[in-house]
Amino acid sequence: MSAVFDFSPLFRSSVGFDRMLNALENARRVASIDNWPPYDIVKSGEDEYRITMAVAGFTEHELIITQEQSVLMIVGQKSGEAEEKRQYLHRGIAGRTFQRRFELADHVKVLGANLANGLLTVILKREIPEDMKPRRIGITTGEALLRDEAMQAETERRAA
Repeated sequence: MSAVFDFSPLFRSSVGFDRMLNALENARRVASIDNWPPYDIVKSGEDEYRITMAVAGFTEHELIITQEQSVLMIVGQKSGEAEEKRQYLHRGIAGRTFQRRFELADHVKVLGANLANGLLTVILKREIPEDMKPRRIGITTGEALLRDEAMQAETERRAA
């Protein structure tokens, strides 16, 4: 049994959270049947993440990883030439084409990817720009503030 959430009250009472609420709405609509290829998402540090995807049978040339703004897309597409020549008696390793999308938070960037032993690992890091990080604001007394303003005005007069 799945729970159905109504996000409309949040839309009415919040400003600037529309992207997050739309992402929640879209996640609710995604079919749970789409579970191939299997993957893990791991938080490996304070601002570091790792997506590990089981892509047995795919080579690095058959995988395409792209990031466009806040969407990470991983596409696997087998070249059909070699597959057509083979006669399978049993096929247990899925080699079908796939497309997996991941919604990324603001300032999350892909640092790189690695394919080893049938596992594709994508390294992600959240890099907050310096101007958006918290900073401490110094407090001055009223006299010091007036003195600083007078010094700045004097400097501007000399420069002109």
